[in-house]
Amino acid sequence: MTDGIQRWTVTEPYLDIRGGLLEGPFYTPARNELRFVDIDKAKVYFVDLAKGPSSLRVVSTGVAVGVTADVVDADAKDQVIVAAKHGFATLDSQTGELSYVRRIWDNPDDEHKYGQQLHSGHVPLTSPRMRFNDGAVDSRGRFWAGSCNDDKVTQVKDEGTMFRLDPDRTVHRMVERMMIPNGTGWNSKDDTMYLTDSPRGDIYAYDFNAETGDISNRRVHFHLDGSIGEPDGFAMDVEDCIWIAVWRGSKVIRINPEGKIIGEISLPTRHVTCPEFVGTELFITTAAEKEPEKYPESARYGGNVYRVDVGVRGKPRNSFHFKK
Repeated sequence: MTDGIQRWTVTEPYLDIRGGLLEGPFYTPARNELRFVDIDKAKVYFVDLAKGPSSLRVVSTGVAVGVTADVVDADAKDQVIVAAKHGFATLDSQTGELSYVRRIWDNPDDEHKYGQQLHSGHVPLTSPRMRFNDGAVDSRGRFWAGSCNDDKVTQVKDEGTMFRLDPDRTVHRMVERMMIPNGTGWNSKDDTMYLTDSPRGDIYAYDFNAETGDISNRRVHFHLDGSIGEPDGFAMDVEDCIWIAVWRGSKVIRINPEGKIIGEISLPTRHVTCPEFVGTELFITTAAEKEPEKYPESARYGGNVYRVDVGVRGKPRNSFHFKK
């Protein structure tokens, strides 16, 4: 560690799934359960960490789910909240059934704005060009999730929006003109929110008002040069450091509160998507290699979940609150 950077190397997967676009890992301590999504294949996976890989199960959701969160006092014990293809929904973790709380694209003005029917007119209304990607729940139980262009429908533009679902089921547009909203989190003082825009290579910091949910004073907290890769999902530890998955970079990097790289985890595949803490271990999702002929080794290890002990605990996740 002569350069001040602590390093780890992971060579084999914890879960050998060979999935599409694995994302959104979320740990539920009460059940010692890790879940994560496959956006490309419209699946949600669950694993009992006490039992290990043999306990892995999967449900199909029919449409892409970008991110999930636990629900306080859920109506059903198997219910979680998700940001899915068309908006915010609850998910039955046993059946995969989605029940929409708020469909973002129901407004005709939104349908026009986001081009559910492309200029060619060949895209059906059931396939809007947007989908939800990543997000997180804040300390007051509000669910923040970002939408982006669905690359199965159109190319990525700056039409992405960060939405906030409040406990009373109202939805607020918080940040617009993003490319791909991604990793989201808050510091331990709860006065700063971090938000990633992946193609731009930036993690922004905002002043955060926990009482109102308002954000202001955007500035660049960390920038990753595109030649290295793009910042994807992230997890925060108890020292207010951010562990950032690097898309196309075969790594997770740790940055301190000043935005300096102080740690690096090397993985055997290029498309690293998101880490999640379980105690002092990081569970890391990855995606299938986009250029398998050019990167055969990366292709062999892509679309799996990896595990590494980094010796520091993660900042606990928040749960969504439905207002009764």
